[in-house]
Amino acid sequence: MNKFYKTGLQVSAILFSSVLMVACDINAQADRDMSNDPGSEYAPQMYNSIPYESLKQEEDNKYNPGGMNMRVPARNTIARGKMAFIDHSADSSNMDVMGAGLVNPVHSNAAVLEDGKILYTRMCAHCHGESGAGDGLVAPKFKGVANLTSAGIKVKSESHIYQVITKGKGRMMPHNTQVNPEERWKIAMYVKQVIQGEGAPAESVDQAGSADKTNASADVNSNESTNPVK
Repeated sequence: MNKFYKTGLQVSAILFSSVLMVACDINAQADRDMSNDPGSEYAPQMYNSIPYESLKQEEDNKYNPGGMNMRVPARNTIARGKMAFIDHSADSSNMDVMGAGLVNPVHSNAAVLEDGKILYTRMCAHCHGESGAGDGLVAPKFKGVANLTSAGIKVKSESHIYQVITKGKGRMMPHNTQVNPEERWKIAMYVKQVIQGEGAPAESVDQAGSADKTNASADVNSNESTNPVK
């Protein structure tokens, strides 16, 4: 009797273990299936646009090449409001002629230079240093920060500095998305006239800081000020 009882317990234990293992495997498979199941959307038409959206890709766009909603801009075109971002370089492959022929449309006065100082402190001093000597807090970490008071840079024009801010140079990345064109000119003026100590050219001095349109680009700067000076 005891032997029969023990045998029954062993068979029961084996059967129970087998059932448990099969159940675990089924559950694991179910979990795997569920992990690949995106689920169901309730009323998707309420949050998925029926028209194609340029910055959202729900499905292939049957009207555009490659099936993408976004398209490459037409050749030789400029986005509305971005006229001031035209590359004015005479030869962008030669850094020495960057900005050649580009005229600063902003007249110099105390208020403009004060704006330039604030913008320089905010956007440039962390690398170039407060005095422009290339000794900002970032400079020890990233070697090669330009010394704006060096003889080699003092001979560069405001328009060259403007273009370096716009396009970048060496390890300095372009800043055209951080500072708009007018702000770049103010920074360039501050560097030349204050940091490098040149002072304002007599013909550029203006009491109101109005734009000088003589020989300047007719492009309209409709870009918002990204660093409003208060």
